[in-house]
Amino acid sequence: MRTTRRELLGALAASSAMTAAQSPSKATRYVRFRHRNAIAHGILEGDTIQPIAGYIFGKHQPAGVVRKLSEVKLLAPVAPPKIFAVGLNYRSHLGNRTPPVNAEIFYKPITSLQDPDGPIVIPKNATDVHYEGELVVVMGKRLENGSVEEARGAIFGVSCGNDVSERDWQNGPKKDLQWWRAKGADTFAPLGPVIATGLDYGKLLLQTRLNGKVVQKQLTSDLLFDCPTIVSWISQHVTLTPGDLIYTGTPGSTSRMNPGDVVEIDIEGIGVLRNSVVAASGAS
Repeated sequence: MRTTRRELLGALAASSAMTAAQSPSKATRYVRFRHRNAIAHGILEGDTIQPIAGYIFGKHQPAGVVRKLSEVKLLAPVAPPKIFAVGLNYRSHLGNRTPPVNAEIFYKPITSLQDPDGPIVIPKNATDVHYEGELVVVMGKRLENGSVEEARGAIFGVSCGNDVSERDWQNGPKKDLQWWRAKGADTFAPLGPVIATGLDYGKLLLQTRLNGKVVQKQLTSDLLFDCPTIVSWISQHVTLTPGDLIYTGTPGSTSRMNPGDVVEIDIEGIGVLRNSVVAASGAS
């Protein structure tokens, strides 16, 4: 199933308009984009982007020529210093496993990051690569040993993410000791298309679609550990800094993706992260 760039941009513009209609005074949608050879941040409104100058996590102001979505290439909305992820954070994803006492955290390398509309590449020797639709926290402030309330104030916004996972490397009979490639292979962390600020991210509808069919559907209020709790817990051990990402866990069950598939992570108020699936060059 192939999605055209026109369809992608149309869906993003429609989602932007819907978000503005739902919360016109609160929601702001930040993007990162390339125009010709320059990369910039901007604010998305409908099908246009107002570039900004300054610090996205601090003082910034409108600057430069307003661009149409069709004129730019959207990138992952932030270049993160670190990427964390949470395992087993919805009861619907636990199966027969015991709920964790604290949020179970692991790392994904920054080289696993993938842009909106960029391909998810199935590695040559991978056999069981799954989607995992997730709400992603984007940090806006430095936080060390933070309380839950301090953590809440340090969160900049939220985005859509896909914690792509190779199940044989993760859980198979010959599984790796660590998840370095099962969760961290190149392109295994799609992110975007925007960072939404001003939303009540504690109760958003998350849906994952594979080739147009809904395969995951759950409210973020069903998280076992909510976003501020996760952020506070991480900060007790690792200092969080602006731009750090935290993939907060996936609901329900997941299944294998194949070359030619299109996977969409659709989160209420944020938008749709859409990525095609391709085989690695030289793979059979």
